[in-house]
Amino acid sequence: VAVSHLEGCALRRSLTLPLRFSAEISVFVQTGDSVQLDIQTQELPEFDDLSWKTDKSESIVRYTSETKRVRLHSSYKDRVDFNDKTFSLTLKNMQKTDSGLYTAIAAGESDNNIVTYRVSVIDAVEAPVLTMNSNGSSSDSCTGNFTCRAHELMIDSSYQNNSCSKKEVTSQINTLILNCNQKSIICNHSNPVSWKEDRIIITQLCDDNKKNNSKNVQTDSSLLVPVVASVAVIILIIICLSVFLYCRCKKGMSMLPHIHSL
Repeated sequence: VAVSHLEGCALRRSLTLPLRFSAEISVFVQTGDSVQLDIQTQELPEFDDLSWKTDKSESIVRYTSETKRVRLHSSYKDRVDFNDKTFSLTLKNMQKTDSGLYTAIAAGESDNNIVTYRVSVIDAVEAPVLTMNSNGSSSDSCTGNFTCRAHELMIDSSYQNNSCSKKEVTSQINTLILNCNQKSIICNHSNPVSWKEDRIIITQLCDDNKKNNSKNVQTDSSLLVPVVASVAVIILIIICLSVFLYCRCKKGMSMLPHIHSL
């Protein structure tokens, strides 16, 4: 296929221009975990050296293509693994101070930025706390008001007719979600590296509430029995006493004529 002079010049220029990627790849890592940074391309330009550098201009590792030699920066020596076949970099035991930009650079006639990662090292989320503010139940339904808290986030919701509306709030990279089904209320707290949840089994909660109501009814009934019995005994005593006094009084009246005759 014939190529024009201008097309040939443009092609030669494109081969010699530096390969630069303006877009950054965002990566979140949990504190203490490892992360693998890949080249993201199978067609690298010819290079003499390939290195991974930080935004502080630190060269973490340098690989020389001619000698196949790998040189690690002393401060990263025990914390990184470099694959001399895929040129990926694995960083271990990441700490928050390791957050920043990591760039793979292929150096030859010119420096080519192959890929750049923005690494953010963050802690795992704290466990949310789901609390019940009030609840009630009947033979055919269960209701309740709930509050879910985590970090600076909070959600209030109610459970009625065996359902509730899903609610979600966010703050920076943290998300709090309150949801439910016929069996439980679920509060989920998450960020890009972890999630934790708290839940209340609503069926058990309602069953317990029904049992408590039943116990209250039984307790009221058990208290009513001795009260009624006591009242009955008092009434019986009053009746007996009245009969006794009546009989005594009647006997005294019948003896009056006999006394007068004497």
